[in-house]
Amino acid sequence: MKKAILLIVILLFIGCKNNENTTAQQFKNTYPKMNLKNIHSEDKAVQTKLLLKVEEGKVVSLQIAAGKQLKEHVSNVPAILICVSGKSVYKESSGETTLVTGDFVMINKDVKHEVDAITDSNFILVK
Repeated sequence: MKKAILLIVILLFIGCKNNENTTAQQFKNTYPKMNLKNIHSEDKAVQTKLLLKVEEGKVVSLQIAAGKQLKEHVSNVPAILICVSGKSVYKESSGETTLVTGDFVMINKDVKHEVDAITDSNFILVK
C-alpha cells in the first residue's frame, strides 16, 4: 500500500512538473517589452486597445486624456477596472470614488458608469 501511494505521489509530481513546463513554454515572451502608454498611438481623448481575448473574456488597455471622460455606458458582463497610472474619478449611481495608481473597482453587470480623468490615466479592463 505504501509503495502504491509513493508511486501515485511521484506520478503526480512528474505530471505537475510537465504542466509547469508546458505552461512556461506557452507563455514564453518572444517579443520585446511593451508599455501601455506606447500602444495608444491615435490622437484621441479616449482610446482602447484589446490586449487579450479568450473564450472566457478579454483584457483591454484603456487610456483617457486629462480632463476627458469615458462617457456613461453599461457593461453587459461583470468587469474589473484597474488604474495603472494617473488619477481619475469612477462614477455610478451608488456613488463615486477617486482612482489612482494601483486602485481598482469591480463593475457589476448592467450598472451605468463613467470615468472622468483628472490627469492622463491608463487602465486595464478585464471582462
